[in-house]
Amino acid sequence: MGRTSEIGGLISALAASFSFSQSNLVSFADGPFNFSPFSSSNPSPSPPQTSSLSDQSQPSALPPSTVAGSGESGPRAPRNDNPRTTSSGFDPEALERGAKALKEIASSSHAKKVFESIKTQEATRQAELAAKAAEYKAMQAQAETERQRVVYDEQKKLAQHQAQTKSQMARYEDELARKRMQAENEYQRARNQELVKLQEESSIRLEQARRATEEQIQAQRRQTEREKAEVERETIRVRAMAEAEGRAHEAKLAEDVNRRILKDRANAEMEKWVAAINTTFEHIGGGLRAVLTDQNKLVVVVGGVTALAAGIYTTREGARVIWSYVDRILGQPSLIRESSKGKYPWSGVFTRSFRTLSSGANKGSASKNGNGFGDVILHPSLQKRIEQLANATANTKSHQAPFRNMLFYGPPGTGKTMAARELAQKSGLDYALMTGGDVAPLGSQAVTKIHQLFDWAKKSRRGLLLFIDEADAFLCERNKTYMSEAQRSALNALLFRTGDQSKDIVLALATNRPGDLDSAVADRIDEVLEFPLPQTEERFKLLKLYLDKYIAQAGSRKSGWLQNLFKRQPQKIEIKGLTDDILKEAAERTEGFSGREIAKLMASVQAAVYGSQNCVLDSALFREVVDYKVAEHQQRSKLASKSDEKSA
Repeated sequence: MGRTSEIGGLISALAASFSFSQSNLVSFADGPFNFSPFSSSNPSPSPPQTSSLSDQSQPSALPPSTVAGSGESGPRAPRNDNPRTTSSGFDPEALERGAKALKEIASSSHAKKVFESIKTQEATRQAELAAKAAEYKAMQAQAETERQRVVYDEQKKLAQHQAQTKSQMARYEDELARKRMQAENEYQRARNQELVKLQEESSIRLEQARRATEEQIQAQRRQTEREKAEVERETIRVRAMAEAEGRAHEAKLAEDVNRRILKDRANAEMEKWVAAINTTFEHIGGGLRAVLTDQNKLVVVVGGVTALAAGIYTTREGARVIWSYVDRILGQPSLIRESSKGKYPWSGVFTRSFRTLSSGANKGSASKNGNGFGDVILHPSLQKRIEQLANATANTKSHQAPFRNMLFYGPPGTGKTMAARELAQKSGLDYALMTGGDVAPLGSQAVTKIHQLFDWAKKSRRGLLLFIDEADAFLCERNKTYMSEAQRSALNALLFRTGDQSKDIVLALATNRPGDLDSAVADRIDEVLEFPLPQTEERFKLLKLYLDKYIAQAGSRKSGWLQNLFKRQPQKIEIKGLTDDILKEAAERTEGFSGREIAKLMASVQAAVYGSQNCVLDSALFREVVDYKVAEHQQRSKLASKSDEKSA
């Protein structure tokens, strides 16, 4: 028992020593040699892995001094806290104790068991160390695999990140390129818009400059034309004055020659008459001497001369009284300005024959001009209405039916009087014209003259159309304050004579102001015709009519041989370049002209042609006169409107 405990103590001591030796071995495993703590002849050599394993598994078992001493070879000596140890940190006492224990074990009978146990422990330890090394290697391989997997994952992530970055960079570059292209497109569009705007502004400026230049050219051209027209007018005036002076000088020279001839003739005649007078007075002197010397002859001569003078005076005064009575009974009333009837009944034959010839000539001219009313150019609807009235009036006379009174109203110069005259001729009636302004000066005699007029009109066998021009002069409203009593009486007389429908007289009134007529006068009117200003077509026809009348036929009138002998023939006008287009242009420019104004226009053209040197009518001269007359008409219209505004 005691021996067993001793063996156990030895084993424990040996184990302690071995553990110490192992610890020292492990501590010095990094050295250049292997120290075996056993001093037996067959110690088990430690595997070479132990040092490496101890180096890898227990790096922290080495004291700081040992690690420092093994890793650095500097001049500084390692620190020794235990004075019993050597400078390298080795404790010899433990080795001694181990050796002593080994000796005791070797001397013991259980030494083999101890070594077997130790060997078993060492094998077990070595197996554990090998397992740990294998485990460490597996762990290292796993760690390497994990590291490689991590590296692969990192590389994969890096590749993905690089691909994503590259894709983002590509998208970013594409976005930048698109934005750059868009910015370039926007810049190009803005540039194009700016260029277009600049081009538009440039074109606008060019157009404005062109218009300004054209306006300047037109203004300069108009100024040049005005100056040219002024120069032409001045030239025409100077030429006309020169021609007039030349004709006056020629006339003066001819007059001087004629005066000398007449003076010579007068002297010869005077000498002849002086001789005859002398001879006569000699005979008369002889007779007077004979009468004066004989008293009976003197009494007979004085009595004869006295009776002759009394007879002449009585005959003259008696004839005057008788003629005034005949004129009052048979003659034409003083209110009549114009009539187709003769002034006396026996003069109607000559008047009607002359009217027949003139009507034939008028028919020829009417057919030539394509107008059924001769010189009267009216609107087609108005002309048709007048023709219907003429036919109706003619049929009314043939059927012994009462006539219809008419009212013609419209601006002055629109052909009312001429239409009334043509209406009378077409209907086969006699025609008489009076003016309303002639009634007021008659005063108290107006009523008598009105009755004489109607009595004279009733004597017409064919019927008479009594045309009263300017009828509003004495047929105005009777409540006017400025209307005299004589005018009111004259109006009442006319109303009395026209109270019933007449079978002998057609009353035709013409006025520019139909609203001023008395209501009783308006009640006696059966037909109302408005005569407006001529339109473009009518003005064109009037221009052609008066061009033929005043220009083409001027100077071609036939006269007797006696007039041709003593009167110089007028020069015929030559027309050059005056086409229908120019006449239509003049018709369009003469807007607002009446027929009378157009007739005056053509008369002015005739005067301008006669004032020229070569007596030729061309388009330039015609346009010049038209321009002058249009400006004159516009000025007259302005003055009339101003006067109307002042009166209003």
